[in-house]
Amino acid sequence: MQISARADYAVRALVELAADSARPLTCEGIASAQDIPFRFLKSVFRDLRSAGLVRSQRGCEGGYWLGRDAATITVAEVMTAVDGEFFTVRGVRPEALGYPGAASGLPDLWRGVESAAQALLARTTIGDLAERGAGAGAEDGGAGRARDASAAVTA
Repeated sequence: MQISARADYAVRALVELAADSARPLTCEGIASAQDIPFRFLKSVFRDLRSAGLVRSQRGCEGGYWLGRDAATITVAEVMTAVDGEFFTVRGVRPEALGYPGAASGLPDLWRGVESAAQALLARTTIGDLAERGAGAGAEDGGAGRARDASAAVTA
């Protein structure tokens, strides 16, 4: 299973916004803080804005804010916003798969994997990750908040 760079960067950017929600953050600042390529992050923010997960303001006081409370934005929702379909096998949804003969039970396994991943990511919010990262950020001056938070989900 592979998590796309778009999904990883989107989650990290939203966690960064959640960790410092008192002011708008620039795309450049988020890219720098999370070591994400700036141009790539700009395209990710377009998808996040289209999905209503962030809002933006232009001008010298501008930047990005979360589109709604971090506790209501799930990782599954973010991944779907930037990648489209949540889980596919060779571009096909698991429920549409059918294999002949001895492999006929394999689609049930893929549906189970999708269900388990969806359940974990649907119950994990950007707010959860920001809180987990805040504890780690206090130790390292805030550096790497989203990286630490992402690792905490698997623990």
